[in-house]
Amino acid sequence: MSTVQNDPAGRRPEIVAEIVRSGFVEGHHHGSLVALDADGAVAWSVGAADVPVLPRSCNKPLQALGMVRLGLDLPDDLLALACASHSGEDFHLDGVRRILASAGLTEDALQTPLDHPLDDVACEAAIRAGRERDRISMNCSGKHAAMLATCVLQGWDPDTYLDVAHPLQVALAATFADVTGEPVEVVAVDGCGAPLLSTSLVGLATAFRALAVADSGPERRIAEAIRAFPAFVSGTRRDELALLTALPGAIGKAGAESCYAVALPDGRAFALKTDDGAPRVRPVLMAAALRRSGIRSDAVDATGRHPLLGGGVPVGEIRAVF
Repeated sequence: MSTVQNDPAGRRPEIVAEIVRSGFVEGHHHGSLVALDADGAVAWSVGAADVPVLPRSCNKPLQALGMVRLGLDLPDDLLALACASHSGEDFHLDGVRRILASAGLTEDALQTPLDHPLDDVACEAAIRAGRERDRISMNCSGKHAAMLATCVLQGWDPDTYLDVAHPLQVALAATFADVTGEPVEVVAVDGCGAPLLSTSLVGLATAFRALAVADSGPERRIAEAIRAFPAFVSGTRRDELALLTALPGAIGKAGAESCYAVALPDGRAFALKTDDGAPRVRPVLMAAALRRSGIRSDAVDATGRHPLLGGGVPVGEIRAVF
């Protein structure tokens, strides 16, 4: 379902980027963005930033927050992995096994789909080694392992942990609504099989801001884990890692269908989504959003460049136009 159909008032995503080849605009990306000021007020927005969307894996730090509120106590590297769409590198898989072992569980407890690692290098290495698709390599296995560990901690049935009516999922939905400041209007099924909760981009940015400015409690634990171990949240070759490294103290999470949320320690926060879900435009738009709010650096600019090739050399680019 598109964002337009979700909004009775008919607000719609706008053109946010142009695809330019040899000086000719050959296409566009439509989307919505929002930026919050340090005090949490909307500084500016583009498109339909206040209607429900499915933020996909951008929700993971908020789900991890719910687990910490339920008593889950992991080392920071593993807590970052609970927030992750990991690349499937060896340290990610070892971390998932550590989360499971802390609860007396093995990989057999995971209900993630069978998959190869998300990272191309790790995927190619797995195929060369003759590894079949497995549940631990799926990029959401850190979240699933943390969900299972929380069930064991609470004495809840781990076999049905993905059921929307399971006490774990009920509790996570309550935390999600609390931290976004919005009711959950849609509960869908995410690609990993877990419940997927809707919020607006304003709600998503508000939630990430709450993590970034927290000075204590579970919110602070999540933010500090992401800050300390950003490679555990994504991978060693990911644009999210490059951006978080370029912005000391920032937290962020990307999601499928070109969702992205970033919050700074001063309280400014950003969230975006494109209608076509193209991942290539996501970092371009976030870098442009940061620049529009006065956050400029060579490193930020570098994360927002997506050249188009012709004959193996750059002949164009994807550029933000908001």
